[in-house]
Amino acid sequence: MIKIIDYKAGNAPSVLHAVERLGFKAELTAMPENLKNAASIILPGVGSAGATMSSLQESGMADALTEYVINKKIPFLGVCVGLQILFEHSEEEDALCFGWLKGRVKKFDSGTVRVPQMGWNKVRFINEAPLNAADSYFYFVNSYYAKPKDSNDIWATAEYGAEFTAAVRRGNIFGTQFHIEKSGEAGLKLLKGFLSLRIETC
Repeated sequence: MIKIIDYKAGNAPSVLHAVERLGFKAELTAMPENLKNAASIILPGVGSAGATMSSLQESGMADALTEYVINKKIPFLGVCVGLQILFEHSEEEDALCFGWLKGRVKKFDSGTVRVPQMGWNKVRFINEAPLNAADSYFYFVNSYYAKPKDSNDIWATAEYGAEFTAAVRRGNIFGTQFHIEKSGEAGLKLLKGFLSLRIETC
């Protein structure tokens, strides 16, 4: 069963709808014990890094996610803020995050670009992954972006004032700064590729 984390600042219902549209069975969960039979896990993100981490910690979900994603290697996809909290620290609310990936999250320079970035942007995939990913336009709503320490963690880039990280991957961990559930056919194609990983890895 695909588990979609439902927390106070999330966008879980929209992601659930996209998953079900693709013909996969999924459920929303806010309780750590419900991750026991997870074939894959999706952490949607709407809101701030600090609020997201606080909500996950208060529910006990933060520790549970670390157990299932890091120790048990369940395929994981973080979306928008769900990508940003994969890193060690975010400038947004000076938030300490999971630290599963090395690096920091920084704010776009409002002196050079409009903040937040809102709308469609061309994404270029630069490292291979088994998701049939292809360069296309995806939908973004973000004021912050990740700066990984290890360039091998960068899966895709986009341009907004300067090049920034649009997607990351390391092992069973994937993250997209763009909203896959709002990115039309390109987003659904990428989501289907991720959901199919459960067949290969479980």
